[in-house]
Order: sequence, then C-alpha cells, then structure tokens
Amino acid sequence: MTLKTLKQKVSGLLSGEDRGVSPVIGVILMVAITVILAAVIGAFVLGLGDSLGDSGPQASLSFDQSGDQVTVTHTGGDDLIGAELVGPGSSTAPISDLSAGESDSDINIADVGSEGDTINVVVDGSVVGSFEHSGSE
Repeated sequence: MTLKTLKQKVSGLLSGEDRGVSPVIGVILMVAITVILAAVIGAFVLGLGDSLGDSGPQASLSFDQSGDQVTVTHTGGDDLIGAELVGPGSSTAPISDLSAGESDSDINIADVGSEGDTINVVVDGSVVGSFEHSGSE
C-alpha cells in the first residue's frame, strides 16, 4: 500500500460521505424513546384504572350509643352486606345487612372496645365508618 492510496482512503472517510447516518440514527432513537414512554405511561394509567374498581362500598352511617349498646343507622349510599364492628384488637361484633334507611339496634360493643377506643365499621376489609366508644353510662 502506498502513501497515496492510504491518503485517499483516509480522506474518503473524513470527506463526509457518512453524514446521513447520524440523523437517521437520531430519528430512530427518538421514535424508540417515544414508544417506550407511551408504553410506560399507558401501563401506569391503565393500572390505576383497575385499582379504582376494587374500592369498598361507600355509605353514610350514624351511630347512637347508650352504654355498651350502639345503634347503627345506614343513612345513604351502598348497601352494607356482611358488615361488622371492629375494635382496636381482633374483637368484632356483627351488624345485620343494611340498606339505606335501615338500622341495627342494640349491638353489644362491650367486647369490641372500651371507652376512648375507635370502633370501625368494616365491610370486606374496607372501613366504611367509625365512631369513638364513649364508655358506659
């Protein structure tokens, strides 16, 4: 190989014949990044939509306590099926199934909690309402 041949090859590489490759690679990378971002954002949004359907029932409740007896009144919202009163420990008291306007009277909460404890109304693991145990009168 002569010096003249080597000079022609080097000048051919440096002459700019490969300039068109760089913009094409740039466009391909931008399209790939856009597709990946769209897939990640789409999966995140669709994942949030699935979790919204798994929420517990929504209901309005009122509580009337007299000593260790409480009356739970369902004042509106979804029906409460399989609800129970849950105290700070693992103790529970069942509530009859309630639709709007119905009440379950004289539920004994003596074993559920004591004065000052928060008693929750739970349906399928979701807290629907709560009240503070006011103690025996």
